[in-house]
Amino acid sequence: MDCDVVIVGGGIVGLSAAYALSLARPGIDVIVLEKEPRLVAHQTGHNSGVIHSGLYYKPGSLKARFALAGAAEMVDFCKEQDLPYEVTGKLVVAVDETEVPRLQALAERGREHGLPIRELAASEIAEYEPHVRGVAALHVGTTGLADFPAVARRYAELSGARIRTGNTVTAIARDADGVTVTTTLGQVRARVLVNCAGLYSDRIARLAGDEPGLRIVPFRGEYYELSPAAASLVRGLVYPVPDPAFPFLGVHLTRDLVGGVHVGPNAVPALAREGYGWRRINVRDLVETASWPGTWSLASRHWRAEAVELRRSLSRGAFTAALRRLLPDITEHDLHPAPAGVRAQAVDRDGALVDDFAFAQGPRTVHVLNAPSPAATASLPIGREIASRALDALS
Repeated sequence: MDCDVVIVGGGIVGLSAAYALSLARPGIDVIVLEKEPRLVAHQTGHNSGVIHSGLYYKPGSLKARFALAGAAEMVDFCKEQDLPYEVTGKLVVAVDETEVPRLQALAERGREHGLPIRELAASEIAEYEPHVRGVAALHVGTTGLADFPAVARRYAELSGARIRTGNTVTAIARDADGVTVTTTLGQVRARVLVNCAGLYSDRIARLAGDEPGLRIVPFRGEYYELSPAAASLVRGLVYPVPDPAFPFLGVHLTRDLVGGVHVGPNAVPALAREGYGWRRINVRDLVETASWPGTWSLASRHWRAEAVELRRSLSRGAFTAALRRLLPDITEHDLHPAPAGVRAQAVDRDGALVDDFAFAQGPRTVHVLNAPSPAATASLPIGREIASRALDALS
């Protein structure tokens, strides 16, 4: 055997699993395979940097449990490791009366989670954000910011795992004793395989002979950055009230750790799993997405909301108009394009967006099939969950 555990995927989830394995079983031999020439090249490297409080997530869900624990642990980890972070709090703002019932429901959920929630009248919003307008708001005190690529790289350092970049997995074979992973640079023989491949997690599962029952449908999140003058209009983090029928949080404002303010994301279908722009097209990815029956059920269910997202993608004026509902003083000229991200969204055969973290296991395999936001926030408890499953598979 080359190692005890081979992890496919060098993002924050895979590296947190390596770190958790090293804590749970000191001396364990772990190899991490990453297809890119560097770690954290995709979702982790395009993350907004927000330490999520857990406000939005259904009580009892893995997202809620892991985000609530993970937010506090992330702050402690950054303190201990001298990594940049800031606990900023955030505002969730209702811009008209129709959104107030949803805002109140969020407040109730936040209290159920034990979060420090303050409900604000319109006149009180200016205490936190003088240029933001709304009819009511919530202030959530535990939201913050972290440098998640730096966190992930620290996990890699602390884990002692052997990191092998530039290794694209091309085949996986299992037998009674272990798993043989073939990559573009050779083979790795391990007792257990852990699949943390993010945008490619469903493909890796199928290569291993485990049908995941879902497909990754990529959604691009497009961002703008505010000009320095416009950035002065925003003190911290400002979110709209999310639409519970659509699994994205809407266009929001995020002041980063170096003083810039990012606006976004919208959520539009990407034409490739690494489709960071409209010109990035991958025929294989498109065929897989189009041939999955859940894609068409999803489209028929959410086409109105997606039409709005597409309009904002194609029109800076439409994007600005959406933003002005929160920040009336902003103009189209204040927005400058910023790098986009791609969300690996799992969709089941019936077209339902998989809302929670999703894991699956086969003989000598552990698969992380859905780990969207708040996976970075929750990476420490997610890593422990993966490690526990991997150690069970080793025994």
